[in-house]
Amino acid sequence: MTDGPIRLTHGAHSRLRPADDARITGGFWAARRRTNAAVSIPQGPAKLEAAGNLANLRAAAGGTEAVFTGDFPFQDSDVHKWLEAASWQLAHGPDGELEREVDRLIALLAAAQEPDGYLQTYYQVKHPERRWKELDWGHELYCAGHLIQAAVAHHRATGRSALLEVALRFAAHVEATFGEGRAVDAVCGHPEIETALVELYRETGERRWLDLAAYFVDLRGHGSLEAGFRRGGAPTPGSPYWQDQVPVREARTATGHAVRQLYLLAGAADLATETGEAELRDALARLWTVTAGGKTYLTGGVGSRHEGEAFGDAYELPPDRAYAETCAAIASVQFSWRMALLTGEARYSDLIERTLYNGFLSGVGLDGEHWLYVNPLQVREEYEFRPGDHTARRTPWFRCACCPPNVMRLLASLPHYMASGDGTGLQLHQYAAGTYTAGGGTVTVAGDYPWEGRIAITVDEAPAGTWTLALRVPPWADRVRLDGRTLERPDTGWLRLERAWSAGERVVLELPLEVRLTRPDPRVDAVRGTLALERGPLVYCLEQTDLPPGVRLDALTLDPAITPGAEHRPELLGGVTVLTAGGRVRAAGERDDWWPYAADAPEPAGEPVELTAVPYYAWANRADGAMRVWIPRA
Repeated sequence: MTDGPIRLTHGAHSRLRPADDARITGGFWAARRRTNAAVSIPQGPAKLEAAGNLANLRAAAGGTEAVFTGDFPFQDSDVHKWLEAASWQLAHGPDGELEREVDRLIALLAAAQEPDGYLQTYYQVKHPERRWKELDWGHELYCAGHLIQAAVAHHRATGRSALLEVALRFAAHVEATFGEGRAVDAVCGHPEIETALVELYRETGERRWLDLAAYFVDLRGHGSLEAGFRRGGAPTPGSPYWQDQVPVREARTATGHAVRQLYLLAGAADLATETGEAELRDALARLWTVTAGGKTYLTGGVGSRHEGEAFGDAYELPPDRAYAETCAAIASVQFSWRMALLTGEARYSDLIERTLYNGFLSGVGLDGEHWLYVNPLQVREEYEFRPGDHTARRTPWFRCACCPPNVMRLLASLPHYMASGDGTGLQLHQYAAGTYTAGGGTVTVAGDYPWEGRIAITVDEAPAGTWTLALRVPPWADRVRLDGRTLERPDTGWLRLERAWSAGERVVLELPLEVRLTRPDPRVDAVRGTLALERGPLVYCLEQTDLPPGVRLDALTLDPAITPGAEHRPELLGGVTVLTAGGRVRAAGERDDWWPYAADAPEPAGEPVELTAVPYYAWANRADGAMRVWIPRA
């Protein structure tokens, strides 16, 4: 992949730049991307047909069925995200069948587009009289943003301009409609167009699109969305829900709908990167720190409230009621990557690694065709599995199908997030086996990470003179070994190897993969007194299916005095390393009394039991049942 979702302009004010070429060729992520390419992406058009998305485009184009199908005004965005995923997949090599499907959907979009450039089937087919009048819930600019991102991806991947022309006509319509003194002077209830417009500027070189992105970012927080709007008889959730209560530069915390908030921050980061504005950059760093430090789950998931799919208060992180939408994990990766490039700081890629391996990857089943919209950290035995998008059961598709094509597009473009370069050399942010060109050099990464901590990096090409290979050391690795020497983790998180290099030189980084017992911040009341199991970048969980017959998951405690072990099982869940730990089966909950409360007294230790934990990303792939990440301490 020679181009990805971010292609900085020459004058961008960024410490780092995405790799010039990035290819994942083996190991953990190559396997997941093969499934994405062979199963997930090919099934997209059939799913979109069955859900009515494509019928809506035909209806908007003047077909015989002038009826809108579906419950949501933003269903076109599912088509756009699939097109983006398919385009990034085409960037990796020719695929005639996939290319034909892409061309077919592009033709549908072009046929559905109005002469003035407008394109959103909900308002074209169902409510033409409401166009640009329901900015709170209408998602018109949100859909436009995803269309633009798909068009940029298709243009970069194939060099063809058919979809880009559709997107440019829509963008020109938005430019003519929005602004001070124009028909509409307001923001969209769902940010997304901001980052898309910056990328359109990068793709075309036309400053007008950067200025339009700045308009939307600057207007956010000035109350342009109608405060009294009612949806379905329910009052508006209020301006914090869609981040319209305070300007971005003045905001002190992440609020409201998690995906909306993070898409907005990603777009603002794109803007700060191109303009070099220090105030905006500092505000983004502050908001990232607050979000990562008190509003992010151990898995990297974000969004602790089902109500409004929203962030909660600081340290409000209940495991069983975690919403942690898959799309929010993707938005977190997008925001963090932009901050990593903008600042050069390793902490942003630390969070990306945690999110990718856990809170994001849990959203798609191992088979590539079953999905989770929400990603809780605990499911009780008595959990009532309910149909719909918010169930803790893997589902073939959703009524609100934003997550599946979003997963597809991130996996298809994943090589873009692995490495970067600057004037001194190349930085490896993630350790996926593959080949990466950046900063004037090329390296090949080999190893079986995250199952093994030994990572071999071969310098295939480097410029003459001093050149720096920078290796990110995760915060859980206090010490590492480099070519057999033990080194402490650098304070910056970057291990910088600065010297003259010759083609073929190799260094071996060994990251410690001992099992870790992790305790929560005591301010996270919901999991106080518990422990979690981690190994490398992976968070682990217990599933009911791995327990002895008759043992309930909610009766288990974890004994920290017993050293956990690790064992790779190639036959299990596509090949995983499981953890074994000592536990107890406590008697609590087996009293004869009907009242579940009692005077404080020491609990019996309980019978010993061996616990088997599997990677969190792989839960719910064998059976529906109880699961938990945080385990009470014995």
